[in-house]
Amino acid sequence: MASSSIGQHAASGPSSDQPAVPEPAFGERARTLMYVGRIGSLSTLSRRQSGFPFGSVMPYGLDDHGRPIFLISTMAMHTQNLQADPRASLLVTRDDTDGDPLGASRVTLVGNVLPILNTELAEAGKIYVDRHATSKYWVDFEDFSFYRMNVVDVYHVGGFGVMGWVSESEYASSQPDPLADSMAGIIQHMNADHKDALVSLARKFARVESTEATMTAIDRLGFHVRLKTPDGMRGARIAFLQEVKNPAETRKVLVEMVQQARSQAE
Repeated sequence: MASSSIGQHAASGPSSDQPAVPEPAFGERARTLMYVGRIGSLSTLSRRQSGFPFGSVMPYGLDDHGRPIFLISTMAMHTQNLQADPRASLLVTRDDTDGDPLGASRVTLVGNVLPILNTELAEAGKIYVDRHATSKYWVDFEDFSFYRMNVVDVYHVGGFGVMGWVSESEYASSQPDPLADSMAGIIQHMNADHKDALVSLARKFARVESTEATMTAIDRLGFHVRLKTPDGMRGARIAFLQEVKNPAETRKVLVEMVQQARSQAE
C-alpha cells in the first residue's frame, strides 16, 4: 500500500491561475515507474575507453526495496565493465511517451552493481523470471549471473518543469502507487470511451475550457490531462475528491466527479 503522505505539488502548466494540486512524493513516483517498467538503459564505465560511459539495453527485475536485479552474461561488455568498476546508472522511462518523450516521466537510479550472493540467488531468480518469463530458458546457463544495483541516489523527472533528487532512504521506503497495475487500462478506457467526460472534468476542476482532453497519467490522488484549447495545448492536474486504493474506488470517484461537473454545466 502506498504511503498516504502527500509530497511535491504538480507543475501542470505555464499558467499561474491554476492552483497547485497535490501529488504523491517523488520517492513514490520513482518506485511506481520502476515497478511498471521492464527495461532500462544501463550506463557503465567503459573499460576499453577509460572514463567514458557505455550504454546498454537492460531488462531488470525489482526487489522489495526497489533495487534492480539484472541477469547478464560474462561475454557482455557491460558485465566486463562492471567487474572492473561497479558504478553505474539505470534510466527507465514510461513506455507511452504520447509523441513527446521530453514530457514523459522518467527516473535515473545511480548505484553500484554487484554480483548477488549465493544465499540470495533463488529469490533473485524468482523475481527476475516472474518479470521476464523467457529468461527461464537461459537463467541456468553457466555464463549468466545475477547482479543487483545497490542504489546510492535517485533522480526523478515527472515531465516539463517537474524534477528533483530522491534520497536512497526515501526511495527504498516508498511503495508503488496502488493503481500501478491498472493505470494503463484506466487511461486507455478513459481516452477511448470518455473523452467528453474528461473535457467536463477539466472545465469544472481545472477551470480550463478545452475542445479535447486526453488523460496522460493517473495515481491514487488524481490524474493529469493534456488539453486542446483555443490558445494551444496545455496540461493540467486534477485531484480526486478523496484518495483511491483500487480501480473500483477510482471508477466511483470519477463517476461522482463527472456528475458534479455536468450538473454545474446544466
